[in-house]
Amino acid sequence: MSDTLITNARVLTLRGDSLGDTGVLDSADVLVRGGKIVSVGDGLQDQGVQQFDASGRVLMPAFVDCHTHACWAGCRLAEWEQKLKGVSYLELLAAGGGIMSTVRSVRDASRDELRDGLLGRLSKMQRTGTLTAEVKSGYGLSTKDEIKMLEAISEAGRSWAGTVVPTACIGHAKDPDVDDFVTRTIEETLPEVTRCFPGITIDAYCEEGSWSLDETLRLFEAAQEAGHPIRVHADQFNDLGMIPEAIKRGFLSVDHLEATSPEHLKQLAQSDCFGVMLPVCGMHLDNRFGDGRSFVDAGGKLAIASNYNPGSAPCHSMPTVIAAAVRHLGLLPAEAIAASTRSPARLLGLTDRGTIETGQRADLILLDMTDERELAFEFGANPVSAVWAAGRKIV
Repeated sequence: MSDTLITNARVLTLRGDSLGDTGVLDSADVLVRGGKIVSVGDGLQDQGVQQFDASGRVLMPAFVDCHTHACWAGCRLAEWEQKLKGVSYLELLAAGGGIMSTVRSVRDASRDELRDGLLGRLSKMQRTGTLTAEVKSGYGLSTKDEIKMLEAISEAGRSWAGTVVPTACIGHAKDPDVDDFVTRTIEETLPEVTRCFPGITIDAYCEEGSWSLDETLRLFEAAQEAGHPIRVHADQFNDLGMIPEAIKRGFLSVDHLEATSPEHLKQLAQSDCFGVMLPVCGMHLDNRFGDGRSFVDAGGKLAIASNYNPGSAPCHSMPTVIAAAVRHLGLLPAEAIAASTRSPARLLGLTDRGTIETGQRADLILLDMTDERELAFEFGANPVSAVWAAGRKIV
């Protein structure tokens, strides 16, 4: 850990409450000590610390990717080629492909193999500016394999320079070879997750061909009774009515929202529940996207994320997510930046990051550009030229 003075930067503090307020300082310095930001201002001088001249480039908080499935094994390129020939995602899922294809590979993999694969992906993520990543289980779909995944995710987090937030997505799909899979998950897998990972967030995929609304709510009722916060995948292909239930039951977020009705989207925007939109998924799968513009205009708490996974969103880059969000969700560049830093940090309950302020963790990135709008305008190359994790320069 190095004490550092970053000088002559265009600093996006992200201190405002409005999604479009980046709190920009045209020319400022940032002093880091002990992994924390200790001062932000113009003309800071401190002898005896390492100095880094930003040369007018944009300094901003590192990205917080709040929805990923970055722990997996196996490959789904053949499935992707089927999709290119016209087979739908739900058809692949019904035929035992999709999530179940990865489930079989994860079950065959050791915990160490899963950990090492995740660490390799986290390394790619940090090079494009992500230093906090939520990582879900959900490719095990048996008690021992879900625990194996969560252990691999936790071990990888302890070895990475950034922060990994594990989520137990034990309702990611239903194993067609297990009778009454829902009951088994509730009565066997959930209690073991509670024992091994008390208080971890529980997640499920509520969709036709996967968990029904009633089945998902059965799982979540048991999980909340056991002290778990709840997030939910919903409205990717069909609006099954999850949003009113999520609001009533105090879930942390509803993620996807591509098929959400205008009425339910407005209800979500007027609640305390976050909406998480995943534009790379629509770009890769079917050109369907959430209505980010309407959600934000109605006052919604919006975060955007990569959904990094081996099937529907094979993308680790939050700059790519931002470019897609501006083009397909209707966001302005400043809104997309806030929705990938400050907003997801709040969703994950991490109040020590996502902004550049005194006392915050010094997870910082320097863009190879002097105007932050270029982050959304340009795409295809890595715009991140330097990365500091808790004050230590790692890129």
